[in-house]
Amino acid sequence: MSPGVEIAQYNVLEELAHARYVPEPDGFGASVPLEPLAVLTSVSEARAAVNQVAGRAQRLLSIYTPNLEPELYDQSDFLEVVKRLVLARPFAKVRVLIGEPGRSSADGHRFLAMARRLSSCIDVRNLPARHGAPHCAYLIADERAIMYRLRADCWDGIADLDNAPVARLYLHEFDQLWDTCTPPESLRIARPA
Repeated sequence: MSPGVEIAQYNVLEELAHARYVPEPDGFGASVPLEPLAVLTSVSEARAAVNQVAGRAQRLLSIYTPNLEPELYDQSDFLEVVKRLVLARPFAKVRVLIGEPGRSSADGHRFLAMARRLSSCIDVRNLPARHGAPHCAYLIADERAIMYRLRADCWDGIADLDNAPVARLYLHEFDQLWDTCTPPESLRIARPA
């Protein structure tokens, strides 16, 4: 696929992230499957998208979040999806990049507790404070499915369950950020000298 096509798809994705639609009635999300491309406008829709995109992962789940958003990542359904992924597939990996670690409320966060127990499968890193963290939030499953919010401070965004070019574009950005980071002190395991 040519770079022009990837840029055109990226522009469409960004426009969709800014779109305003009438939100679905309360209760949407938990039991209603998403369309292959869905516009998100509420926390329940974002939660459903996170669960369905994460459920698509077979080997790699990459999450960029400003502060481990408990509304999305400290939920039983999401934790169950992650647990099934890493325990059922020996080479599966979950990577979490926290963009604003100072805003993170990690105390009692069940995802972090799981990351500590399954440290060989779940890797959490903080973006350095000096680094200009993007203001977006996203989750990518296997270079194919993506849930993306242009602004992490609101729930408006998109979920696309089958868009490899866009998922790869953000995975490339994630990988570049990942390479500049180190695990947070609270998750490091002391090794004998």
